[in-house]
Amino acid sequence: MTPDSEATAALPPEIAAETLAAWRADGKAHAVLDVREPWEVDVAALAGAITVPMGEVPARLEEFPRDVPLVILCHHGARSFRVMSWLRGRGMANAVNLAGGIDAWSREVDPSVPTY
Repeated sequence: MTPDSEATAALPPEIAAETLAAWRADGKAHAVLDVREPWEVDVAALAGAITVPMGEVPARLEEFPRDVPLVILCHHGARSFRVMSWLRGRGMANAVNLAGGIDAWSREVDPSVPTY
């Protein structure tokens, strides 16, 4: 097992907004994939996220990092859970869903991010 695969091997399928906030505060290597539509990202966004609408994910699979946790988010967590499951089915064990999506981030971590 490589060091990168060791870091992602034990990832749960889903993490809480507080966990992502701790990763960001601690400087833990990770990437965020926002699978919402562009108009949704215009309303509320997470700084530094890769934005790819859900429907474009299959065509852009090779763009996503595999060596760090890939936290996937949407509005409330349903679309991103589907994307996480799809990615894991294609060998991306590093994919994790952000439970509650950007809404949970806004309500539990950063109230400056608008809710909609």
